[in-house]
This record gives sequence, C-alpha cells and structure tokens, in this order.
Amino acid sequence: MNVIQRISPYRHIIESQQFDKNYLDKILKLTDEIKNKKIDVSSTLKGSVGALLFYEASTRTRLSFESAILRLGGSFIHTENARDFSSSIKGETLSDSIRVISDYADYIILRHFDDDSSKVAVKHSNIPVINAGSGKEQHPTQTLIDIYTIFQSFGRLTNLNIMLIGDLAHGRTCTSLIYLLAKFPNNKFCFVSPDNCRARPNMTMHLKNNNVLFAEHSSLEQAMAEFDGDVLYVTRVQKERFSSPSEYLKAKSQIIFKYQHLSKLKEQAIIMHPLPRVDEIDHDIDTDPRVRYFEQTKNGLYVRMALLKMMYDSMKK
Repeated sequence: MNVIQRISPYRHIIESQQFDKNYLDKILKLTDEIKNKKIDVSSTLKGSVGALLFYEASTRTRLSFESAILRLGGSFIHTENARDFSSSIKGETLSDSIRVISDYADYIILRHFDDDSSKVAVKHSNIPVINAGSGKEQHPTQTLIDIYTIFQSFGRLTNLNIMLIGDLAHGRTCTSLIYLLAKFPNNKFCFVSPDNCRARPNMTMHLKNNNVLFAEHSSLEQAMAEFDGDVLYVTRVQKERFSSPSEYLKAKSQIIFKYQHLSKLKEQAIIMHPLPRVDEIDHDIDTDPRVRYFEQTKNGLYVRMALLKMMYDSMKK
C-alpha cells in the first residue's frame, strides 16, 4: 500500500467547501505547533514520494510544497512546467498522465489551467490528489493559509467584515476564500472590482441562498468610505485568464490600493494579498504594521506541512 493511501474524508483536497470546523480547528492548532517547533515532524513523510505536477507557473505554492515535503522527511518528483515540458505537449490527456504518475508516487500535488482539472484527476488517480490551483475555480491550500493568517490576527473566523479587491471573476484565491468564510456566522463581504471582473453569478447566488450579506462596488473610494472592516484582501487582475488583450486592458490598473487609503482603515484591520502582485497595491504600504501578505507567504510553508502531516496521520488510523 502507498505511504498515503487511506484518507477519509480528506483523502483528496479539492475545494475549500470541503473543510469543516473540526478540520480547521485541527489544522490551525497543528500549524501553530509546527511553526513554533513544539513537535518534531522531521520524519513524518519518511519513505514517501510526492509528485508535483504543475501545468502553470508557480513560485510560492511550488516552493513551499517542496520545502514542506523535505522538512517532513519525504522526497518528491516534479515537472515545473508540465504544459510545455511533459507528454502534454504531445497531446496526452490529463487523465492518462494521472493514471501513470499515480504509479510513481504516494500523492499528487496538481496545479492546472482547467477549472475541473482536480476533479478529473481524482477520478483517475489511485493516490491522494491535492489541488494546488485549478483554473479560475479553486485554490484550497491558499485558503487554509489565508484562514490561518486571519485567525492569528483576530482569534476568530466569525463576525468579520471582509473587503476583496481586484479580479473576482477569475481569481481562484478569492473564490475559495469566499466559499469558506461564508460558512461562518455573521461574516460580511464587500466586493470591489472592475466591471468585467465582478464576482460571478454563481458566487453571488451562493451568498444570497445562504443569507450572507455582501455589497458590490466598482469604485474603491466609494467602497472605502463605507467600509468599517477587518480584512482587506487585494488581488491582481488575472491577465492569463482573459479571452482577449482588450478585455484585460479594460481592467488593468483600474483599481489600485494606494498609500492614502491607509488612513481610511481602522487600526485593527489587516491587509492581505496572495501574491504575486503587479500594480494593484502600492509598495509604500509594505511597512504598515497592518500588512500581512509577506506573513501569508511564510505561513504557507507551515500550513502545507500541517496539511501533509494530517493526511499521513489519517492513513495510520
């Protein structure tokens, strides 16, 4: 049997909706223990091999997963740009690639440009699959990082006012975060985006159906005037997701969080960004004590270590 084989109900990590309170409580606690070196996890994945299959460019996600595996005592095989340097370029389907790779490793970490890629992978894999980004749909491990960072700051995941700025139509980090935070009582959302990057109808309908309050704006100034919030979550306009250059140019640089906007944030608020950034947030803001985006990237290592350890531990039960 593969090292990480029997995992239920979290055999596969596919979307943020699958996380319940019990799971989040455990991963938040374990992440703290790993980050503060309260437990020794250096041999957790000893003897295991992970396959990192990345069809899209990545820096933080790929390197933090690789570092997490090594720090847990495991090893990995990978293709950094599978879209151009794997059998994909010869026309091999994702399903065939997954069938083959699942015989070479104990778990697969997949990043892919198709929205349904992780769900396709699950159907054809005999080992666990972790979604490291699927098209514009989901990025569940980034959401765990975001949740951990928010919890560190407020000690809660309820009664939060969250403003999300940027490309809400294509930004998978926003989609995953909204779905998860919408599960918690009394959370409210404010969406600020260019008109062609507004939150998709299925997302707003989900919020309405679950009686979650939200507002939508195309003007950051207007939104900031009304916002008395806790979390400001900024994202870049997703150039690679647009169907044409003209559509991208309609959205590019339309909404920028600037230094002067800081005065409109309350002292206890935090500023987040999943990175990379382009021009949607001023670099002058980086020294503000409310900034958390570099802390987010640091937390990525520890959260992904906790995630992998929980997968392995569940196999032993």
